[in-house]
Amino acid sequence: MKTKKILMVVAPERFRDEEFFEPRAVFETAGYQVVVGSTRLGKAAGVKGGDVVVDILIDDASADDYDAIAISGGGGSKAFLWDNPKLHALLNDAFVKGKVVSGICISPVVLAKAGLLGGKAACIFPDETAIDEMKKAGVDLKDIAVVKDGKIVTGNGPECSAEFGEIIVEAINE
Repeated sequence: MKTKKILMVVAPERFRDEEFFEPRAVFETAGYQVVVGSTRLGKAAGVKGGDVVVDILIDDASADDYDAIAISGGGGSKAFLWDNPKLHALLNDAFVKGKVVSGICISPVVLAKAGLLGGKAACIFPDETAIDEMKKAGVDLKDIAVVKDGKIVTGNGPECSAEFGEIIVEAINE
């Protein structure tokens, strides 16, 4: 049996540590291989001092290689990921192919800007700019920690990081 693979996308700086490390632990405990993607190679730096080595550039990633894409949050997401056309295209390709696409904290905005959340239920960190972006995209915003709408999973912040990972695993296995 082929090992399932998850592409975890982080901003190259200012990603939220818990929103990367806790879901990664859930994925690895479930036996999945984690590949880290970002907008540049080298080490990506978390806001709380953690770091992770980036395995692949978003530009070089293919949806065919993964069972899910999980985007970590943190302030770097707005600067590096929200308006990244290559990431939008990758997410759309993954979604069309029935893969799980997900974002936590302010990163569900990436899914919204990719055109994947119109009319879908989702949640977001209570940041005014992020909420405005979700509303502009026609998202059915929910005030709960983790929302799963089909193959789309969103989480609203660091407190739900482990649950976010667990729901992604459930969605992959449906």
